[in-house]
Amino acid sequence: MRNILVIKLRYIGDVLLGTPVLRALRERFPQARLTMVVNLGTEDILKWNPDVDEVLVVGRGELDAQFRFLNELRRRRFDAVIDLTDGDRSAVMARLSGAPVRIGFNEEHRWRGLLYTSVVRVRPGVVHRLERDLEAVRVLGIEPKPWLPVLRTSPEDEAEAARLLEEVGIGECEGKGTPPLAMLLPGARYWFKAWPVERFAELADRLTGVVGCRVLVGGDAREREVAEAIRTRSRFAPTVLAGRTTLRQFSAVLKRCALFVGNDNGPMHMAAALGTPVVALFGPSDPAVWGPRGEQHRIFYKELDCRACFHPDCFRGDQNCMRLITVDEVWAAAQELLRR
Repeated sequence: MRNILVIKLRYIGDVLLGTPVLRALRERFPQARLTMVVNLGTEDILKWNPDVDEVLVVGRGELDAQFRFLNELRRRRFDAVIDLTDGDRSAVMARLSGAPVRIGFNEEHRWRGLLYTSVVRVRPGVVHRLERDLEAVRVLGIEPKPWLPVLRTSPEDEAEAARLLEEVGIGECEGKGTPPLAMLLPGARYWFKAWPVERFAELADRLTGVVGCRVLVGGDAREREVAEAIRTRSRFAPTVLAGRTTLRQFSAVLKRCALFVGNDNGPMHMAAALGTPVVALFGPSDPAVWGPRGEQHRIFYKELDCRACFHPDCFRGDQNCMRLITVDEVWAAAQELLRR
């Protein structure tokens, strides 16, 4: 194999959890050219990844642009395609690439299985998404190892992060006696995966008032409102970074943090990949499948069956899965990780 394409048309966390596949391919085929196709907005997760030679970005633009993209894939004459998406669109992309070897998932047993030369057999039972993705390389005779997600930053990213923190009134972030940085991430793709704003605010006050942390509230521009709500509810007014960073700048800020507390989302996986201790708050998603990788993290999950009330509302009220997670237990976990 000299020219391999990997497809992952999902979100930031999904792309990051797919990076061990690149590591496995690089180790088995060190001279091969590895290309990865991802959705627009997720590409910076792979910016400094040593295991990928090129990242191609696909949007959802006009039809002629889609055809040009597919023609470009076909022109590159890939030897193999590994589709980690488990979706119809990516399966069509894999087939039209013209690669003689096409590996993909089809857990829904849909027609897309016909577009692959090999459909990955997923082990029965609960399998973490990272291990699930790694099952694809077995088709190429590779025995998966316990690789972790890979996320790197550059000196330029680090300098940008330092400049940004200086702008918001947070100077030196490292060194003896420097108060630790703690990142709170209140955003979630769906409302039922979000811990209440008032609890984030109370946790921010404890981190600042008791431990002396400098608390940051992160997120993208869409999460600025919820971040500001935490700031206004808190007595110590944490610093809001939501909507002020690029993905690469945010990675460099996370790398400086002594603690991350957040919902089940992409930044949670970013923090874990960068070695930042994580307190992860899970609602309907199973952390056995989606939890942060590594041993220095703490996970809260009440194991409620939420399939009956995903949309439009939750009938459990104050007993819903996220509200059952208390400030006291999250605070205890945060103190434990900070002590380390």
